[in-house]
Amino acid sequence: MRIPYVPDPPPTTSDQDAAIVSRIQARRHPRPLQPLDLALLHSPPVADGWNSFLGAVRTRTEIPADLREVAISRVAVVNGAWYEWAHHAPLAVEAGVPERGMEAIKAEGELLLLCGEASPPSPPEGLTEEQWIVACVADEMTRRVRVRDETFQRLKEKFSEREVVEIVATVACYNCVSRFLVALDVGERNGTGPDAAH
Repeated sequence: MRIPYVPDPPPTTSDQDAAIVSRIQARRHPRPLQPLDLALLHSPPVADGWNSFLGAVRTRTEIPADLREVAISRVAVVNGAWYEWAHHAPLAVEAGVPERGMEAIKAEGELLLLCGEASPPSPPEGLTEEQWIVACVADEMTRRVRVRDETFQRLKEKFSEREVVEIVATVACYNCVSRFLVALDVGERNGTGPDAAH
């Protein structure tokens, strides 16, 4: 970490800051505060907004857990956010994505080459078509920001408008997370790669 983590339990100087810490602890319960929390809590208002936004994306969307975790894991790979990968790849497996599918997600090359120029071909072994489309959207959003019309059309064919918004919001949210993690080296994972992130 490029700056010290705040102590755990975090010291507070006001009732408002104490309430922020309590909200973050409640979302993490039964786990303790994470290194990400202890980095963010240098700025309690930022940590509070982050906690609310991440809480909504992680626990209040309608997209299935496997798709959410595929999207987050692909963002982690593209951005080299191995702390993020270490937390979310196991959740993808727990949600039903086979190890073989996670190997495709973990491939560091650009998925656009695999997704195809016109439209994504058959998904790699271990991924459903829905998981593959979500991975392609995550890859394109993270690398290029703009999603190709062909890829977006496939997304709209498979998912409702609410699900489309939630998938795109998840990818955007975790791009924010990964950039924060990598810039500050939260969890001390920069440069380690996915296999060292345990």
